[in-house]
Amino acid sequence: MLLRLYFSWIALTFGCTTCIFFIESIPRIVKGYIEKYIITLTKDEREFLGVLASKGKHKSQKILNALILLGCDEGQYQLKRSTNEEIARVLKISMKKIDRVKKRFVEEGLDVSLNGSKGERIYKKKADGDFEAHLVALSCSNPPQGFARWSFRLLADKAVELEYIDNVSHETVRRILKKTKSSLGSEKGG
Repeated sequence: MLLRLYFSWIALTFGCTTCIFFIESIPRIVKGYIEKYIITLTKDEREFLGVLASKGKHKSQKILNALILLGCDEGQYQLKRSTNEEIARVLKISMKKIDRVKKRFVEEGLDVSLNGSKGERIYKKKADGDFEAHLVALSCSNPPQGFARWSFRLLADKAVELEYIDNVSHETVRRILKKTKSSLGSEKGG
C-alpha cells in the first residue's frame, strides 16, 4: 500500500507517465485480499453488458458474468464501483468466481469472459471402423450358452476375449450399437 502511495506521489509531483503505468501493475491489497485484475470497460462495452443483463434471453451464467463485469468496472464511465465482497453478497456467488471472470476478461477478452472458453482437450478415439464391424457382427450372432440375448457387458467382455480391442466399456459398446442402429438379438432387425 505504501509503495502504491509513494509512486502515486512521484507521478503527481513530477508528471512521470512510467510511474503511472507501474502503479497500475502493482496489485491492490484490500483486507488481506489481493485484487490482481483491474476491469476498465469502454462506454460501448458497458452499454452492451447493460442490455445483456437487463434482458432475460441469455444463459444465466452469461448474465451473471455481465453483472460481475459491470460491478467491477473501474473505468471513467462507472459512477460507483462495488467491492468484490458486495458483488459476492448481492449475487450470492463466491469471491473465486469473481476472480475467474475478471481474469478471463483481462487475459482473453470480453467474449471469453461472458461465454467461457471451449474445452481444448482432444479425445483419442479408441474404437475404429474395423472394431465396430466386428462388434456388429458379434451382436448379430447367437448369444453365449445360458443367455437369451446379448447384453452390452457380455459384448464388451467377448470383444476383449476375442482380442478385437484391448479393453472397452459397456457404455462404448452401447454408443457404437446405437450409432449403427443394431438391436441386441431381436428377431425383427432394425
